[in-house]
Amino acid sequence: MKLYFIALLPPQKVQDYANQIKQYFADKYASSHAQKSPPHITLQPPFEWADTDIPLLEEHLATFASSQHSIPIVLNGYAAFIPRVIYIDVVRSPELLTLHLNLMSYLETHLAIIDKVGKTRPFVPHMTVAFKDLTRQNFKAAWSEFEKSQVHFELTVSVLTLLVHDGRRWNIKSEFPFIASMA
Repeated sequence: MKLYFIALLPPQKVQDYANQIKQYFADKYASSHAQKSPPHITLQPPFEWADTDIPLLEEHLATFASSQHSIPIVLNGYAAFIPRVIYIDVVRSPELLTLHLNLMSYLETHLAIIDKVGKTRPFVPHMTVAFKDLTRQNFKAAWSEFEKSQVHFELTVSVLTLLVHDGRRWNIKSEFPFIASMA
């Protein structure tokens, strides 16, 4: 059994920007835990899955993705889950909320993967830049620096990504393309 999660990864230029911010947090605020995964928007939080059943999981994700359209994503400013997480805010668009809801429903129906915590609180899409090892004191200092900082990206995401934990960090396991955009 390994840990997996399902996410949307932004284009490389946005990943590069987010990685620079993660490095800044590591250097200035001693918070490097966010560097253990590529910049992403989590759709399905970590879950355990047997290695022998990976083909089944990948087949279902490919089927799901092939019925989805590319979606617009807007990253706008910074936000926080006080007192330990700072992230690039992701606008809660109808397309993103629908994709999330459809994926959660599909995973539960076809694979019995259930996000129990997600069922009890609203989906807050975000791209984490500092968490876990960000102390309360450093959070306070960092948040006063980033709270009003500007960042804005408009992008289109057309791939669903499965990530796997290797015991140290999260790596891309496989990618599943959406059908063409709705344009």
